[in-house]
Amino acid sequence: MGLQIGIVGLPNVGKSTLFNALTRAGAAVASYPFTTIEPNVGVVAVEDQRLQDIAALVKPERVVPTTVEFVDIAGLVKGASHGEGLGNQFLGHIRNVHAIAMVVRCFKDPEVAHVTAELNPLADIEVVDLELILADLATVERRLDKLRSEAKAHPREVAPKVEFLEELRQRLEQGQRAWGAADSEKTAAFLDELNLLTAKPRLFVANVDEDDLPAGGELAAAVVERAQAEGARAVVLCAQLEAELADWPPDEATAYRSELGLTMSGVQALVHEGYRLLDLITFFTTTGGHEVRAWTVRRGTTAPQAAGKVHTDMERGFIRAEVVSYETLMSVGSFAAVRDRGLLRLEGRDYQVQDGDIIHFRFHV
Repeated sequence: MGLQIGIVGLPNVGKSTLFNALTRAGAAVASYPFTTIEPNVGVVAVEDQRLQDIAALVKPERVVPTTVEFVDIAGLVKGASHGEGLGNQFLGHIRNVHAIAMVVRCFKDPEVAHVTAELNPLADIEVVDLELILADLATVERRLDKLRSEAKAHPREVAPKVEFLEELRQRLEQGQRAWGAADSEKTAAFLDELNLLTAKPRLFVANVDEDDLPAGGELAAAVVERAQAEGARAVVLCAQLEAELADWPPDEATAYRSELGLTMSGVQALVHEGYRLLDLITFFTTTGGHEVRAWTVRRGTTAPQAAGKVHTDMERGFIRAEVVSYETLMSVGSFAAVRDRGLLRLEGRDYQVQDGDIIHFRFHV
């Protein structure tokens, strides 16, 4: 699975500035709403020291990190679900992402207009949530109309779906998100099929002033508390600072962050929280010593499924996986030592890939 995160929020909260920091793509930034007209999509390499350590032993021709794709859409405003601002065209852009990052303004700047007179992060969250809920409600109602027609020909098959959608519609009408609505594998599968915005896992990004780092200040604390209350995750960062440091030499940027009490860049903090949110792990391959590559899969992925990430033929013709953990490889110092000491494990079809596994797949064509 390639991780894709949609960046949403009200206008002028720093979404495009954050996107610039994430991708260095130079998305347009200005202090007025709707600077972003079409969704910007950028791919970010995930920093992983383990990949570099493995490459140092193998000395391959290529080193390929795993990536995260970020989708930045225009700012939502009250009434977006009914076409206000630039309306539904933007909500459609995030229906296929795996998770949503809601950027919340926690910085004060008189030169950057806010959509309301008072800066209130929790109220801003409610505005965005309402628009997403209303958009989902419209989706559910359209699907209900379609299923009621189908029920005439297939009543037994369709009835459970209609019942679930009726309950889901009531939930949305009460202002609740679709997240957590499924109570069985069947309803969970159906909920996934609907691709609702509020059914996606999400994290909050508290965008703060540089002077408020690392904790973020009172406004950010309110966002973090809100995230904890709903079992979500939160990241505190200064998008403007991250955008500026993206152009600094890496060692100087690291040193400056250290002075501010930051242990990593806001970009990587966001990426890592996205991984935790979706329960993703990384495994590695060393293709004939020519390429060392990182791959992203969901925790619980079996060896054949992981092989399919590399190539579909590998999954179809899977025989076994030859596995060594990153920790084991580093402790003995070479792949030759791994084999000499009998530390290379042979795993079958039921093996669940672990974070940090280095795998060579055996398969037939």
